[in-house]
Amino acid sequence: MAYSSSALRTFSSATSVKAGAPRSNTNGVVPAKPSLFSFKLAQNPRLLAKSSSFGNFSGTKRSFSCKSQAASTEDSRPATKVQELNVYEINERDRGSPAYLRLSYRPVNTLGDLVPFSNKLYTGDLQKRIGITAGICILIQHKTEKQGDRYEAVYSFYFGDYGHLSVQGAYMTYEDTYLAVTGGSGIFEGAYGQVKLRQLVFPFKLFYTFYLKGLKNDLPEELVGKPVEPTPAVEPTPAAKAAEPHATIANYSD
Repeated sequence: MAYSSSALRTFSSATSVKAGAPRSNTNGVVPAKPSLFSFKLAQNPRLLAKSSSFGNFSGTKRSFSCKSQAASTEDSRPATKVQELNVYEINERDRGSPAYLRLSYRPVNTLGDLVPFSNKLYTGDLQKRIGITAGICILIQHKTEKQGDRYEAVYSFYFGDYGHLSVQGAYMTYEDTYLAVTGGSGIFEGAYGQVKLRQLVFPFKLFYTFYLKGLKNDLPEELVGKPVEPTPAVEPTPAAKAAEPHATIANYSD
């Protein structure tokens, strides 16, 4: 029995391990206990650089100016003199003008009715036939109390080889009006300004005075003769009315 007790004590001392003592590897080094929170994210230097640059970002101030197109147009136009041009428009009832298109289908003139027209043009002194008008009027309002109408007119004045002028604006059968000169061709290239329309005998005789700006050269003398005083009784000379060669401009429009 003594042998048995001694053997058991020897075996127990050989196999017992102190609590908490870690095991060592073959090199005698005790491995460190891994920690769940010991992992660290690697820092990307590029991300750090970008982060730094964003942190130091400062907006560059920029200034700009806005110039209206209208102002630019006014500045680009040369400061030229105003040139006056007088012409007569006469309906001699030989061109089928005007043509009244009653789109409203009503017995009285109504908004939307159209009036295409083309009449003959003479110089202000009534000595020469110079061309024609061609355009259209859109009825805007019938004025019963004035026994007339208000139209929006868009038309052109053709002057043979000299070119043409275009106008737009109000045309009223019961009073004088001003229309805008919207442009031209030939010697009238670059033209702007306004034109006064005087109603002499509706719709057969009208007198126009153009106040033109922007022309490159002076108007030809044959277009700017002293005008005949506008009255309902005015008539072109017989030679101009017959379109004789000496009483017309070159290649007058017809």
